[in-house]
Amino acid sequence: MIPHLFYYQLVVVGLLWLCVMLHAIWPSRCAVALPQPAALVKSPRQRSHEPKPFVGLTHKPLCALCEQETAHPTPQPPIRPDPMLPTHRRPRTVDTSKHFCPQPGCVYHGWPGLGNLRANGHPNGGPWRQFRYTACEGYFLETHGTLFHGKREAVVCIVHVIGCLAEGLGIRGTARVFEIDPNTVLGWLVEAAEQLRDFSAYFLHDLHLTQVQLDELYAVLSATKDGTVSEAEAIERLSRSPHWVWTAIDPERKLLLSAQVGEGTLAMAQAVLHQLAQLLAPGWVPLLLSDGYPHYLTAIVTHGGHWVQPPRRQAPGPVPQARWMPLAELLYAQVVKILRRRRLVEVQHRVVFGTKAAGEQVVAAGGWQSNPAFVERRNLSLRQRVAALGRRSATPCKSADGLGQQLVLFQGYDNFVLPHASVRRALAEPVTTNGSGSAKRWRPGTPAVAAGRTEQVWSLREVLLFRAPPWPQPQMV
Repeated sequence: MIPHLFYYQLVVVGLLWLCVMLHAIWPSRCAVALPQPAALVKSPRQRSHEPKPFVGLTHKPLCALCEQETAHPTPQPPIRPDPMLPTHRRPRTVDTSKHFCPQPGCVYHGWPGLGNLRANGHPNGGPWRQFRYTACEGYFLETHGTLFHGKREAVVCIVHVIGCLAEGLGIRGTARVFEIDPNTVLGWLVEAAEQLRDFSAYFLHDLHLTQVQLDELYAVLSATKDGTVSEAEAIERLSRSPHWVWTAIDPERKLLLSAQVGEGTLAMAQAVLHQLAQLLAPGWVPLLLSDGYPHYLTAIVTHGGHWVQPPRRQAPGPVPQARWMPLAELLYAQVVKILRRRRLVEVQHRVVFGTKAAGEQVVAAGGWQSNPAFVERRNLSLRQRVAALGRRSATPCKSADGLGQQLVLFQGYDNFVLPHASVRRALAEPVTTNGSGSAKRWRPGTPAVAAGRTEQVWSLREVLLFRAPPWPQPQMV
């Protein structure tokens, strides 16, 4: 049997061994710590505020309207026929130069002022004149293809109703003023919008513009229909799918080029730039100015770009892939406003395409600065004269189509009918007026007159009576 003294001795030996090991590994107080090399502190990298050059795109961005025109190109207008020779009869006193044959199969269809029409009096003592087209032997009223065709209401009443809608009165309010059914007013609005769309397309083309400003504003569309959707659900639905009104104007002539309604997507930006490209003259590239909306860049490059083959960096290796690059003469700048607590704290100017000197040269020609003030002022006019765009309005539209019809009406009314003080022209000599009033020193003008598209300030009755030809005429090019 092992005695207990052996265990005591074994424990003492273990304690001594433990003390020796702790003394060996324990750091000494007298030991001097070796100096460690100081770590280099890297300064944070400063982010460059200089705009990076656009490297191009490997694929051209998709534009649905461009693809549609490629698949279904617009047919070219037919050859203009020779005018009919005047007869030896008594000269006609009724002007028929603004009318054309309505028969699609006639060679004179769509060509006004060729002497193929004859006035034929007023049938049954009616207010409208009848015309006879001699080429294919037929008759039609001068209201054919216009808003007044087949209407029993007085012309003055229809003109006043459309004028009230163009000045910002709602559909139901207009119906109450003139004691007409609201559905009748809505039908007249739809017909007037279709006619004004053709009227604007006939006159606004091949424009030579130096500057175009782009902007968008929020539009509230009503979602309450017959009480099936509550007000809270309507607000929630609108917050998920808001609608915007996209506008583009020429700040020099105050010409409203585009006013479309849609969601804030790339497809809508492509549609706006596509319409703008259709209005400009071939090969004409103006200065484009917008806010910091990111989809504008892609849409502008889509309609103002071309394929460029980059050069080789080295002799061996594959050929670099072609890049879709903006045109060399393209100028595009952004004005970004930074708000804090609904207050403007900073305005940033960014030159995206082109140079800052080239953009300032274009803007300085009119004595202005690079800011979207003109298009924002036009947005205020939109809210004042389009009832569905009012911020605190009781007349919101039920759908985007209804708002689009009111925008078409406003665009035609603002460009051709409503005189603008900023584009009026001074008379060579003051014209005296009746009574004790001061002499007339200014000639009223509209944006269309300032752009050289028309020579007169149109009345709303003249616009609604004008039947636009299906294609631009030679004298309008």
